[in-house]
Amino acid sequence: MKRATRTRSGAPGIVDVANQAGVSPATVSRFFNSPDVVRADTRKRIQSAATELGYIRDRMAGAMHNRFSGTIGLVVPTINNTIFSELIDAFSNQLLHHDRTMLVASHNYDLTLEASIIRSLLERRIDGVAVIGQDHLNSAIDMLTVRSVPVVALWGPASNTSIPFVGADNELAGFKVTDHLIKQGHRDIAFIFPDVTNNDRANARQKGAMRAMQKANLTVAPNRVHACPYDIAESKKTASRILEKNKPTAIVCANDVIAHGVIFAAQAMSVNLPQQLSVVGIGDFTGSADIVPSLTTVRLPAKRIGRLGADALVKMNEYGSEYTFANQLIETELIIRESSSHPARHG
Repeated sequence: MKRATRTRSGAPGIVDVANQAGVSPATVSRFFNSPDVVRADTRKRIQSAATELGYIRDRMAGAMHNRFSGTIGLVVPTINNTIFSELIDAFSNQLLHHDRTMLVASHNYDLTLEASIIRSLLERRIDGVAVIGQDHLNSAIDMLTVRSVPVVALWGPASNTSIPFVGADNELAGFKVTDHLIKQGHRDIAFIFPDVTNNDRANARQKGAMRAMQKANLTVAPNRVHACPYDIAESKKTASRILEKNKPTAIVCANDVIAHGVIFAAQAMSVNLPQQLSVVGIGDFTGSADIVPSLTTVRLPAKRIGRLGADALVKMNEYGSEYTFANQLIETELIIRESSSHPARHG
């Protein structure tokens, strides 16, 4: 094996890699910027030399010339629970296939903070930004638009937005789980949803649930709609209050996190599931198939959305106006498990 050598002290540079691989510095530069123009055997020697030397590409220096930093931003409402964990993981892993890295930040459903985060990302010459949903301050999106930085909205579509999206139909998801309960024979259904302000996904799911009720000519009493954040402890408290008296035959939850809390509350109060209460969620998050009883829910394809979103941003960044992005609406699937049943079984 050829011994690794350096032309100067300190961290290895492009000249060191060139000497180690037996090529010119210009060839090494072409390899890192446009690898397809370099012959396969030469690419292999350069990559081997870079690995042996521990060479780290200075992307920010390259950004001075071609505006690419190699980093994509992902701004999510929260990283405090499992809601977006699968999305973040898939997004990050897919970027690695493109030799890109990810910066992730959360705004805790504060759109003013989201705008500040986007400003900070732009200061780092970010190559593109993925945001969640369609509710954003105009100033935040304008900062990206005027600088021609690609932006993609993940998780939820909208018909009246200029932001391209990769997502699932959240309104249809809310409709599916509610319609499932209605078809099972439920009429007294309660609903637990978070504050829909600055949360177009929850708003859409709630609209879909109400649409299913209206389609079935069912009235939803005010005391059957309850507010609760995406938090198991809080949803457990909310469900306990609902179940203390005049309990419904079923509860529709805005997502699986809330549904898990409802199941825990029912079990603590010795309410048999699903014999005395059916519970449904939205998302099909990790653990929903393994909880007892296993949760009936709508599967939102978080991993696929993450992968496709990463692919789209890389293409938008590399090809600019030459690449026409087509909005992608991913199908959802109703997953019927043990937590829902016909109300005739309830006692």
